Amino acid sequence: DTAAGYDSANKIFGGSFWSPHDFRITVLWWLAITVLATWVLSRTRLGNWIFGVGGDANAARNVGVPVARVKVGLFMTTSFVAGLTGIMIALRLASTQAGQGVGDEFQYIIAAVVGGCLLTGGYGSAVGAGIGALIFGMVNQGIVYAGWNPNWFQFFVGALLLGAILLNTYIRRRAEASI
Repeated sequence: DTAAGYDSANKIFGGSFWSPHDFRITVLWWLAITVLATWVLSRTRLGNWIFGVGGDANAARNVGVPVARVKVGLFMTTSFVAGLTGIMIALRLASTQAGQGVGDEFQYIIAAVVGGCLLTGGYGSAVGAGIGALIFGMVNQGIVYAGWNPNWFQFFVGALLLGAILLNTYIRRRAEASI
């Protein structure tokens, strides 16, 4: 915390705002990234390509979508946001663990599915994924604050996943029936 530039980096990536309440600046970053992703997905050709590649890569390729470039771009974007998240955590805690988040991939997928992203691809939204993550986080923290046994969290994760898959299947069947 004595490195050159630490204070300014901490204000931008790891600090807090609204003095009496001390909300983390990461909330603003989360909102900004969600707004940007929503705009890209709903208002740009790239967003259309992303949904096309997610729905059916062969069909997207047949209509001229550069599938490999879109996938590589999505992996690069994911890596960038993961790095940004790591910077925020390191600045907030003044340290970090190399293995933080490893093995949690299943939980991230569940959060996206709870937010309305189809497991089969081709449909979803950044706002929905953000809301799914918010629900997931509230359940995670709510169980602890309610004084329940933390092992119940795994039950709720399973129940959320089951409900999301059932809803996912229902939506997909309705969409297929309307075609």
